[in-house]
Amino acid sequence: MQVICFLAFFPLLLSAYEAPEDKEDIFASKVCPAFLIFESIAFLADRTIELPCHCKPEEVLSVVWYYQKQIGSVNTKVLTDFQGTTVVESSKVGRGSDLRSRFSIRLFSLLIFRVQKGDSGHYICGTTSGEFFYGYSVDVQEVHQVSEPSTMRKKPFQVFTSYRPWSKCDRCDIEGEQIRVGLCYVKSNYLHVRYHSESDPVAPCGSSAVPQQFGLSGSTYGAELHVRSCHAPCPPKPTTSPERQALLKFLEYDDQASGVLIHFHNHPVDLNLILTCPGAKPQYVVAWDKGSSPLYRSQYMEGLNKTSRVFIDPGHHLHLRPVRLEDKGSFFCWVQGKLSAEIRLGVYLQLGHSRQISDPEFVYALNVILVCYLGIVVLFLLAVLVRFVWQLSME
Repeated sequence: MQVICFLAFFPLLLSAYEAPEDKEDIFASKVCPAFLIFESIAFLADRTIELPCHCKPEEVLSVVWYYQKQIGSVNTKVLTDFQGTTVVESSKVGRGSDLRSRFSIRLFSLLIFRVQKGDSGHYICGTTSGEFFYGYSVDVQEVHQVSEPSTMRKKPFQVFTSYRPWSKCDRCDIEGEQIRVGLCYVKSNYLHVRYHSESDPVAPCGSSAVPQQFGLSGSTYGAELHVRSCHAPCPPKPTTSPERQALLKFLEYDDQASGVLIHFHNHPVDLNLILTCPGAKPQYVVAWDKGSSPLYRSQYMEGLNKTSRVFIDPGHHLHLRPVRLEDKGSFFCWVQGKLSAEIRLGVYLQLGHSRQISDPEFVYALNVILVCYLGIVVLFLLAVLVRFVWQLSME
């Protein structure tokens, strides 16, 4: 009843994605529950998450999403893809930005980019008229570095860590790493009945399904990340004809590693920089190299060394805080054990006369400007010469 009351005060004149009329509405195949319940689910911070709207009436062609930190609170956010809130490029989403600038609605599903611990709460799929179809209780957990799985038992509940399978080796032909994420869960027969998960009676440690009497709110329980070494061979490279090699070189692909796209980026010294691997998805494993030197998570994982200037966050982003002149060079990123992209970083001082030019596009633009200037000078001199000759001929 509280869910209906807090949404009744909003003039919801917004809408979201509309399903094409000629397409089958697969979301209408599941019957919605008569009483709104919440699916308890946990995620790792700094990842992109997707919350599907599992059920809705067939006649409903558009949905909006609602967010509340706690059920019954006054502060409610309406999430819609209109009025300038659509995320176009997830790589440009910054950590710590407001939830309204980090989401997108695609085919009724809510996508939240670089989800943070503060995004934990209740998400409800519904309509602008106040109908509610499906709800989630989301618990976003930050990584706590541990060496061994931890299990803690207390009556009347049990706290445990649920581990996902080991990832693929993040590099090939050289020593790489595998990662395994563990999320914190509570098992108890005293969880709130309004929340459910796929394996009852279990809920994430930060879920609203966990009674406050358990004393887990504000605790140090969180996600765990395990790393181990691995070695995997690279698949055989297909033979490339000389014509294809010339085409790849013209298109600025690395001729030493076919299919590796080269990106150029200039950045001022003494400012922070976050590098994102092009083409990487949240469920993929990503690795970073500085030139020929691998940046292993066992040495560069965020939180491992509080004074580290260079680190990798749980969302696979490479942080340089701040950028220094010695950071100039090539950074390589691997996706699912395959070399994916090269980022050539140019670093310059913010003083104009000390700037180091390393971007080929900048050099090309400067050459075009100089050629145009020389052309204008030549035309001017020719005009002066023609006028001088014409005056001589008139005398």
